Amino acid sequence: MDWSGALKTLGSAEEIEIETRRAADAPVHHTTVWPVVEEEEVYVRSLRGDSGRWYQDISANPDVVVHLDDEEIPVRAFLAPDAQSVERASDGLRSQYTDSPHLDSMLRDEILHTTVRLEPR
Repeated sequence: MDWSGALKTLGSAEEIEIETRRAADAPVHHTTVWPVVEEEEVYVRSLRGDSGRWYQDISANPDVVVHLDDEEIPVRAFLAPDAQSVERASDGLRSQYTDSPHLDSMLRDEILHTTVRLEPR
């Protein structure tokens, strides 16, 4: 799947699985996250803030694999705590998950800095 196709699919996906590892030779860890596509950029955020396992993994090793519709998409994770990225991700979460009882948990001030942008490798 090319990146433009992935963006379309990610934009309509409620959840995706990301595969992380702390180092290239470390065991793989899988986590389900909410993707948001805003202005052709893909964002995810750690519900558990800094203590989220996947967030700790990408901080050490930003090479991640997104599992989507039986496809594996290699991406690089970039920490995106800047105001513009946080706002885009939050706006996308509000728009895409408006009916979820968990939405407020993803918009807590103490986790906003764990916004991450995913880009193709």
